[in-house]
Amino acid sequence: MKTPQEMLDDVDLRILSLLQDEGRMSNARLAEHLHLTETPVWRRLRRLEEDGYIKGYGARVDRHKLGFGLIAFVQINFANHTGDQPAQFEAAIQSIPEVLSCHNVSGEADYFLQVVTRDLESYGDFVTHVLRKLPGVTSIRSSLAMREIKSTSRLPVR
Repeated sequence: MKTPQEMLDDVDLRILSLLQDEGRMSNARLAEHLHLTETPVWRRLRRLEEDGYIKGYGARVDRHKLGFGLIAFVQINFANHTGDQPAQFEAAIQSIPEVLSCHNVSGEADYFLQVVTRDLESYGDFVTHVLRKLPGVTSIRSSLAMREIKSTSRLPVR
């Protein structure tokens, strides 16, 4: 059985790569880069969207310009992994805008979060008033980013 990436040809992969660089690229510019006409590019783009390869389009916003100076990597532990608490925790996380990503992980922690706040004081308030009140949470360990070396959501499609 083919992997999802093996089901795409070189043109599909180039479309994904180009759109990761510039999500607002018009069909005309895509077609120009691919040396194709607009109609087949439009069809491929719609297929990639319908098949779920493209989940949406968005702008990359500079967090510093908006005043979000602190990134924390947070390890969350549960005492009890049965019952409704994990599902309730996961549902609650979905509506917290400061949580950029949340992963259920193996190892010492149960969940690993990436959180953004304005500064250390606002992060402390966030831990106290938001994270500690989430269902099932028994311990929280934070690592604060001192310097961001690389930040991307770009996937290596080629």
